[in-house]
Amino acid sequence: MGKINVLSFAVANLIAAGEVVDRPASVIKELLENAIDAGATRVTVEIQHGGITFMRVADNGCGMSPEDLPVAIRRHATSKIKEAADLDGIATLGFRGEALAAIASVSNLRIITRTSDAAFGTCLSAKAGEVVDISEQGAPVGTTVIVENLFGNVPARRKFLKKDVSEAIAVSTYVEKIALSRPDNAIRLIIDGNMKLDTAGDGELKSAMYAVFGRDFVSKMIPVKGSGEGVSVEGFISRPDHVRPKRNYENFFINGRYVNCRTAVAALEQAYVSFCPPERFPCCVLNITINPAAVDVNVHPAKLEVKFSNERPVFEAVYAAVRTALENDDTRPEMKLNTAPPSAVNAFVPIEEGRREGLSARQITIDHTPQRPAASSAFSHMSAADYAKKYAGGGSGSMTLSSPSLYRPHGDAPAASKNNASDPVGAIHESPVMSNAQRSIEQPPVGAIHESPEFSEVPTATPVWRIIGEAFHAYVLVECDDKLLLIDKHAAHERVLFEELRARMKTRVDATQLLLLPLSLSVSLEDAALLDAYRAEIESVGFSFAVSDHCVEVREIPEGLKPGEAGELLLSLPVTLAEGTGKANLARDILFERALYQGACKAAIKAGREYPPEYVEWLVKKLMDLPDITVCPHGRPVAMVLSHAQIDRQFKR
Repeated sequence: MGKINVLSFAVANLIAAGEVVDRPASVIKELLENAIDAGATRVTVEIQHGGITFMRVADNGCGMSPEDLPVAIRRHATSKIKEAADLDGIATLGFRGEALAAIASVSNLRIITRTSDAAFGTCLSAKAGEVVDISEQGAPVGTTVIVENLFGNVPARRKFLKKDVSEAIAVSTYVEKIALSRPDNAIRLIIDGNMKLDTAGDGELKSAMYAVFGRDFVSKMIPVKGSGEGVSVEGFISRPDHVRPKRNYENFFINGRYVNCRTAVAALEQAYVSFCPPERFPCCVLNITINPAAVDVNVHPAKLEVKFSNERPVFEAVYAAVRTALENDDTRPEMKLNTAPPSAVNAFVPIEEGRREGLSARQITIDHTPQRPAASSAFSHMSAADYAKKYAGGGSGSMTLSSPSLYRPHGDAPAASKNNASDPVGAIHESPVMSNAQRSIEQPPVGAIHESPEFSEVPTATPVWRIIGEAFHAYVLVECDDKLLLIDKHAAHERVLFEELRARMKTRVDATQLLLLPLSLSVSLEDAALLDAYRAEIESVGFSFAVSDHCVEVREIPEGLKPGEAGELLLSLPVTLAEGTGKANLARDILFERALYQGACKAAIKAGREYPPEYVEWLVKKLMDLPDITVCPHGRPVAMVLSHAQIDRQFKR
């Protein structure tokens, strides 16, 4: 007797249900996708006890006819595709025709539906995959699916479900993803009788994000928009000061479908290099639009992964859009103050009491002496490298001033206004607001030290600023229009140095260095084949090498890299190129940038040390001229903003 058995329809249904339905969240996912594919603009999701005992999804879509209703719960029954060729360009969320059959086989199912041209609706009841009853019923246009007693006929699978709270959180998470992917759909989520989510459905992604994440989250997001090679990217990314310890706030949608896209994740995180602290991850809501024929969504049972015919255009489009948005953003984080009303128990605090509370007279130093004569013009035209060389050491060789001291603008500043003609606090500065595109850093030749770049003014309103003091020899206080800036000297100077070093690096992208002794690296046969396959792209960034079976001999490496670093880069490039998660020159630039972090950090002025007022003034002017310098290369904020209104509120004015 043969050993091969043909499974019954009921057993085959249970196996299929195990692939499609493993918890209440997967049921809600399938039903929500069906509702959206039916053209619904309003969808209500309701669950009880984590969805184990009761789930309901009601929509105002096109509905189903009485003839189609019993066919809908059969396996591989779908209205989305007809022929094999339709799989090459799937534009709907569902297409396999397994969801309703899988759900019906492991629960008690009711479907109430009505089309717009029908006088009444139809109700289908099914239990364990078998139709129990079909009857007429009054119903609005659309479809309502009710699922009860999930896994009631499969108790072995039910015991693997988590607590009701955990299952409810999983349902909520997926409903939020759908709400973000379809801002034109009004989606409502009710859990155990409590409204948890209600989106406007006005088509604005920002409105959907507001409903899902809240106002504070949305206020720290930057709009993104870009396109290239048939791929468009649109959505929002987080500011560098709004990052998370995990990737759970990275949301990617391919043609409106939520997916786990490794290519997009790699592009996003590489774009945040030098903007984000290590081991921190940005937040994003990005919708990537691509020709459906260029992406395969039929590679995962839950359709959470996709496969691109060519991953490189996707990577480059996401990287370029995100990087451009980050470089053009000039928003500095606000300083958070205590929102509670200040205590008025002791309105006047004596100095001695203040000192007992840790208030030192040297916290903020303000000079009330006559204005210091303007420094020589050579000071104001010194480059960041010159300043670092002259003053980064602190101690010997640096100019020191007795505290307290005031740092005033000078040089090309306008004359003092009528209100401060004799004001000892200092002159008022006007500094041009520079966009990233308008900024141009002149590149010096190798070994030469150039003057700092000149910036052309834009014919727009310029901020008025003045330095009013310094706290702890680490933070500079600057009054700018109606705001108070607290600038971290070290972080600001570190970013300025980093930008100059990176600009110089970009002028020597094709420079190579010949190794006196070739570098030998052991590689697998697969890596050797990849090195040969991508030889042209790898050599374009400065490598020259020869490949044998298990060894690669490197003769030339990009200038500026140590042999060990160059070897690591060479071994990582083939995998990066093969996976489509980057280009050779991009990987090299990122490695260079990371190498520049330490150099910029060591050369920058140090917190806690006293520096001449002219130098601090130059640094502030540089920062005001370049408003898009908001974080240091390690992702720490360069300056914090405190508005005049916030200060007034603290003093009840």
